[in-house]
Amino acid sequence: MSLYDIQDPRFNHLTLGNAQLETLADGCRWLEGPVWFADQELLLFSDIPNNRVLRWCENVVTTYQSPSDFANGHARDNEGRLISCLHHRRAITRRELDGRASILADEYDGKRLNAPNDVTIQRGTGAIWFSDPVYGIMTDYEGGKQAPERPPALYRLDANGTLSIASDDFTGPNGLAFSPDETRLYVTETGDQFDPHTDRHIRVFDVQDGKLSNGRIFARISPGYADGIKCDVDGNLWCSAGDGVHCLSPEGEMLGKIVIGDTVSNLCFGGRHLSRLFICAGTRLLALHTNSRGAA
Repeated sequence: MSLYDIQDPRFNHLTLGNAQLETLADGCRWLEGPVWFADQELLLFSDIPNNRVLRWCENVVTTYQSPSDFANGHARDNEGRLISCLHHRRAITRRELDGRASILADEYDGKRLNAPNDVTIQRGTGAIWFSDPVYGIMTDYEGGKQAPERPPALYRLDANGTLSIASDDFTGPNGLAFSPDETRLYVTETGDQFDPHTDRHIRVFDVQDGKLSNGRIFARISPGYADGIKCDVDGNLWCSAGDGVHCLSPEGEMLGKIVIGDTVSNLCFGGRHLSRLFICAGTRLLALHTNSRGAA
């Protein structure tokens, strides 16, 4: 089976024919939330059911944090601090460069958040955008059953600490990523996990002055659906899928696939020049060198 499924000639220019798919870690339960630390040349990623965050550095995997409050998505803010989504704590936290941790948000309008899932930073403003579906508190596997207090929503946490709802028009908001110029925000809608007929798609919004407008369906991924997503420097969207990683043009055209044969939950660019794609594929952490670079 070929590693690549080329569906548009443009995808040839984003791949490397002599690059191999590498397994960096195995034997986990469900990996999520990869984030690259360029200044330390390491990757952090969550093993949610095992309630831990792992560290990959120089081909060695160690434990970064355990227990982790069933951490899921992560990002780094403009000062290099780690921003994390915690299922069990139902919160967004920040870890300072000296290791101190603090809660940035755990409630809105007097009611607890559900289970923050994924997070991204708006570099131009420093605002933290995160999704808050109910997945992490619906079962004991990824955080423990708890009662939701709010409908699922997409939130924006401004640099001054003000938390607001960016959009509440979701059943299950999940992965999110800005276009390189931050004029677009992509959000995956993964719907109701207990309803096989739920509509799952990638939505895109125009962004201006911290507000979203003109929300529309950007693409649907098959097999499976998109979970975590990332943009490269050219605005192509790299999406997790049921059979590997799919790459879409800024217009939503399918360019090609990295065919893994396993469900991928999330991914990120890292390594030298941000041209290495780190892939969370179920129990395994994979990596593949590309001929593209992730949007910084």
